[in-house]
Amino acid sequence: MKIKFSFLLISILLGFTQCKSPAASPAQLSDDQLMDTVQRRTFNYFWEGAEPNSGLARERIHMDGIYELNDQNVITSGGSGFGIMAILTGIDRSYVTREEGLARMEKIVSFLETADRFHGAYPHWWYGDTGKAKPFGQKDNGGDLVETAFIMQALLTVHQYYVNGNEQEKALAARIDKLWREVDWNYYRQGDQNVLYWHWSPEYGWAMNFPLHGYNECLITYILAAASPSHGVPAAVYHDGWAQNGAIVEPHLVEGIKLDLRYQGTQAGPLFWAQYSFLGLNPTGLKDEYCSDYFNEMRNLTLVNRAYCIRNPKHYKGFGPDCWGLTASYSVNGYAAHAPNEGEDLGVISPTAALSSIVYTPEESLQVMRHLYNMGDKVFGPYGFYDAFSETDNWYPQRYLAIDQGPIVVMIENYRTGLLWKLFMSHPDVQNGLKKLGFSENK
Repeated sequence: MKIKFSFLLISILLGFTQCKSPAASPAQLSDDQLMDTVQRRTFNYFWEGAEPNSGLARERIHMDGIYELNDQNVITSGGSGFGIMAILTGIDRSYVTREEGLARMEKIVSFLETADRFHGAYPHWWYGDTGKAKPFGQKDNGGDLVETAFIMQALLTVHQYYVNGNEQEKALAARIDKLWREVDWNYYRQGDQNVLYWHWSPEYGWAMNFPLHGYNECLITYILAAASPSHGVPAAVYHDGWAQNGAIVEPHLVEGIKLDLRYQGTQAGPLFWAQYSFLGLNPTGLKDEYCSDYFNEMRNLTLVNRAYCIRNPKHYKGFGPDCWGLTASYSVNGYAAHAPNEGEDLGVISPTAALSSIVYTPEESLQVMRHLYNMGDKVFGPYGFYDAFSETDNWYPQRYLAIDQGPIVVMIENYRTGLLWKLFMSHPDVQNGLKKLGFSENK
């Protein structure tokens, strides 16, 4: 009897210990188990943490409950696009049932059908309870073409997931197709110029005056603008606007690594430039007249970022082969686009940078993932890794941003199965757009 009681007591104590433990030891997890753990946690930002009326992603979630701008229910269009793709990953991995996933997607599409649009384009932010645009800045209170491209990239991926499904799923795909066709990409040429403009406001018109030139995160905007079956832009818009008649080609070395494209305003951009356009667009073997291999170019951009962090010219604590990654994120003082140069390196590591680069640098990114996981709840919370931290400043805010969490789930899935790449690239309009612009794929 004493033996049974002792065994029961030990079992209870062990069970209690296991429940209290925030995570299994990294040494006990295979790479696949580690990736799944990170994917599941991060997926929950967009599932459990979603704004309830719209089903879309909150711009930010602060575990400390402090929202200086009283914006806890503000939702983000681009970050929601990434979140929609993350939800699709969760459906396919059975984190939720197919029925639950479809219901959430129907809620999302219903919101998008009635929320503010401007010539078919969505604003950067909405109020979640009303669907009315929340200004991103005084004059940025209307259509945001780049954020619209991010959400359309996601919706076309969802379309392909459901288009051959049951009647309810096919009906949702048809509603998505209508939203897609209603974006007037041509309007954002500001008078039929051969360039796309980022913003238009019903109050301020074209006052933001931000033409989209490459290279940065906006490539997907031009591809979708060309792909539209209803408002497709001519190929000259891409060649004259994005590529600036070939000026986008600028071979140069950074950290001893060759880059062939001109990165706007810098020698090598933050890592979200290698990620946002390629969540659905598959860079593998992708080329056009300006870049012979987009995968290799983005891989080299990632390796530049890593090499800079390893060199660590500003001698920040913690930087190294197992802790690298500079991108736009929260920073010690506000928000910053961290990049691999001494002017824009503030000693802040953003987990999304290395983790969402896993398709380009799997071994190197997994090394970072395992190291961060080993740091425990200092950097890993209920919705995955927190947005950013600085060991130098002993700064570990328990805060999240949607636009950084989404690519983690999506790119891990693209590395594991290629799911989102396969779906997006299978859309006939996408293929038509790529062909129009002179892209081809080396299989």
